[in-house]
Amino acid sequence: MTVDISELVRLRSRHPEAIAEAAARRPRRPLLNSSGRLMIVAADHPARGALGAGGRSMAMANRADLLERLCLALSRPGVDGVLATADILDDLLLLGALDGKVVLGSMNRGGLQGASFELDDRFTGHRPEDIERLGFDAGKLLLRIDHDDPGSLTTLESTARAVDAMAARKLPVFVEPFISRRDEQGRLRNDLSAEAVTKSIAIASGLGGSSAYTWLKVPVTDNPDDMAEVMATSTLPAVLLGGEVGGSAEEQAGAYEKWRGALQLPTVCGLVVGRSLLYPADGDVAAAVDTAVGLL
Repeated sequence: MTVDISELVRLRSRHPEAIAEAAARRPRRPLLNSSGRLMIVAADHPARGALGAGGRSMAMANRADLLERLCLALSRPGVDGVLATADILDDLLLLGALDGKVVLGSMNRGGLQGASFELDDRFTGHRPEDIERLGFDAGKLLLRIDHDDPGSLTTLESTARAVDAMAARKLPVFVEPFISRRDEQGRLRNDLSAEAVTKSIAIASGLGGSSAYTWLKVPVTDNPDDMAEVMATSTLPAVLLGGEVGGSAEEQAGAYEKWRGALQLPTVCGLVVGRSLLYPADGDVAAAVDTAVGLL
């Protein structure tokens, strides 16, 4: 579909209530359908200043283009829903693209990419009460832990309280944990070794006063063969994240193979993938999404 930016601006400026009205009438569905699998397209990167995709540093900066890619992805068979921040979800509500879809609100986007405070990842996105009010289906939060950065402790405590608040509302929350560290240039890097991913899962699983509504959103380890042992760390349901795949067709194909093996594990229930599907190497969004759906 072609997104009419003028119409979106007209609605936002003249009838902002249209967003809440669209949310109120949105047909909903259960988080999991009969297959017990989830295919979610992620687009919450821009709010953290992370606009790069596929080798293009500003790929996600064109909002009309991003919305068109999202609408195409959401229209493909087997795609269950979307993860995004309020600005993008509001646009998709106005476009009618969220009807009958699973909607995940992104909760903490304050740890801006490249900032000195990146690990003090404040909850600047959806609050639990927003997700409840809008009739969305779940929330997602990012938890990066660097043992040398005290900002991680603030994020850790805030995450636990967010888990509590979501559980009190009986709303699922997807926790995306990493053990991270800064390189010699000061850039934050996520450690995808088996030991680090195992520790991050153990930490995330124990947050809050109840884990009843907690899901994990985890990366595939550097060595995919380690995933069976890593995922044995917790009984919480999990989805795989896509991460940064690279700009070549070979790198994309390699990502698919990593996901394929990990999706066979008993706690892994699906995929949450963003940039690698929305901005594939060959530009064919529909084909990239269909290939990912086929892995489920």
